[in-house]
Amino acid sequence: MDGNFLGTTVVGSYPQPDWLIDREALSHVVPRVRQTGLWRVSDEHLEGAQDDATLLAIAQMERAGVELITDGEIRRESYSNRFATALDGFDIENPGQVTGRSGQPTIVPRVVGPIKRNRPVQVRDVEFLRANTDRRIKATVPGPFTMAQQAQNDHYPDRASLAMDYAVAVNQEVKALFAAGADVVQLDEPWLQAHAGDAREFGVQAINKTLEGVTGTTGLHLCFGYAAVVKT
Repeated sequence: MDGNFLGTTVVGSYPQPDWLIDREALSHVVPRVRQTGLWRVSDEHLEGAQDDATLLAIAQMERAGVELITDGEIRRESYSNRFATALDGFDIENPGQVTGRSGQPTIVPRVVGPIKRNRPVQVRDVEFLRANTDRRIKATVPGPFTMAQQAQNDHYPDRASLAMDYAVAVNQEVKALFAAGADVVQLDEPWLQAHAGDAREFGVQAINKTLEGVTGTTGLHLCFGYAAVVKT
């Protein structure tokens, strides 16, 4: 894409069909841990159903004239939990709790060991997207700072150390996503806004570590709140 051209893309998730996920239940929570009970399709058929819904999202974006296509994050219960909970270092059976961006208690992954990425998480998603559109494609992945804020740290000496190991894991995933065919990879870092002090202390450092050795085009998505909760 020409550096002087302002293209169109979808920044975040795309609405999932009602036949795929319980959207009423999802409207009351942004999952930080896995909540597989939200899916309306059995485990046996879930991947195929998610593929079908992804094809619908791709077709709608193409029909709307979107130039940089995503997969709509159709396979995710939230923008961050699918990747975050696929890493090693967590007690999945006994989650933790932090204060969310809205000030309410939030159930989150509990870190009990070193954070490591021992397998690809979203590579198949990108391969599927690349195989089903001729347009440029973008992959989105949660950033290290946000995931560090969305976890109860029971292992690292401080949250900055936790964020740096998240950065190593995301760096490995980002490189794999480019190798799988992504034209752009977007880091989602909405909690930079919610935790400005930590962001000043180690947020940029964590993001820079995430991008070490990355040669593809990357973007950074910041979020300053949801329109639905803005008081007027």
